[in-house]
Amino acid sequence: MAIDPTARIHSSAIVEDGAQIGPGCVIGPFSVIGPKVRLGAGVEVKSHAIVTGLTEIGEGTVIFPFANIGDIPQDLKYRGEDTRLIVGARNRIREGVTMNTGTEGGGGITRVGDDCLFMMGAHVAHDAQVGDRVIMVNNSALAGHCVIGDDVIIGGLSGIHQFVRVGRGAIIGAVTMVTNDVIPYGLVQGPRGVLDGLNLVGLKRRGVAREDISALRAAFQALAQGEGAFMDRARRIHAETDSPHVREMVEFVLADTDRSFLTPR
Repeated sequence: MAIDPTARIHSSAIVEDGAQIGPGCVIGPFSVIGPKVRLGAGVEVKSHAIVTGLTEIGEGTVIFPFANIGDIPQDLKYRGEDTRLIVGARNRIREGVTMNTGTEGGGGITRVGDDCLFMMGAHVAHDAQVGDRVIMVNNSALAGHCVIGDDVIIGGLSGIHQFVRVGRGAIIGAVTMVTNDVIPYGLVQGPRGVLDGLNLVGLKRRGVAREDISALRAAFQALAQGEGAFMDRARRIHAETDSPHVREMVEFVLADTDRSFLTPR
């Protein structure tokens, strides 16, 4: 066990032999830290939380009561192999959140970026790859192998199907089931996840230039209603655009995927 002398650990907490506790960490009452866990500087684990498995938590992250971080995958193919969960810096992991380690067949690592907010009851399944500044609202869930880009917002009670990709800056409305890939900056809503436009509010909040927003709107319209097959439209837009945001969107469409993708309605 390696515990930095500046760490504060409540007398009722259990820190198992082998755990690495960084400087300035705070471990609250009745929490449990497993033997293969590594906590970065300034991590706070509040009361009754569990951090277990081969798990790394980045500096400044706060884990709230009753969260279960780093337990084994909810996958019947898992046979006890050593797999990992890597969580970045300055995340807020609220009450009852669950995050599982990876599986051998899925690459072995579940990864979460920096500065994310996981609200009460959110779930990150095995082998998911989550970017920076992602917000998962209460009781939303990622299935295994999902890839979530930076600055994505997933509404409350929404679910993302396994292997689905959600592109950077997209927003998923509340109570939505997403079974197909979502383009960068897309707006998805409705019970069965319809691509209903662009996340214009998010683009403006992030300071994207007006000309790039206009280019994205034109590209989206061309994808939705242009001439020819959908993939042909995407290739034509890619060849003609000067906007890096539009190029990012159509390259996402043209990339290989394990799922089909939502098309504009």
